This record gives sequence, structure tokens and C-alpha cells, in this order.
Amino acid sequence: MHASKGDRLVMHGRVVGKHDRVVEIVEVLGPNGTPPFRVRAENGHETIMSPGPDCMVDHRTAPRPA
Repeated sequence: MHASKGDRLVMHGRVVGKHDRVVEIVEVLGPNGTPPFRVRAENGHETIMSPGPDCMVDHRTAPRPA
């Protein structure tokens, strides 16, 4: 799993009725874009995590100039 600052990490719900959680990757701590990642939730909480198999990286693309 490789990520860059600004990508989103999607953690899929593992139980029926449990929604996916999405956090922003604010810092990549591993070599060459690998975990662990410092992430920030919508409520501002930050933590360091190494994602498991139920996670995926949503690579953000830069907006196109008008």
C-alpha cells in the first residue's frame, strides 16, 4: 500500500450497518510512501496508523486549472 500526503484512507465497515470511515493522510512516515501514516479525521483528531486489509487508499488528483 502506497500513499501520499493529501490522499484519503477509506476503512470499510466490517459489520452490517457499519459505514465506511474516511480520513485524510497528513504525513507518510514509512519509506517510499508506505505505512505507517499520520491521519486526520473530520473532527480534527489525528493518530498514527498502519492500515489493515479492510482499507484502501483513494489517491487525490490535483484540480485542473480553469
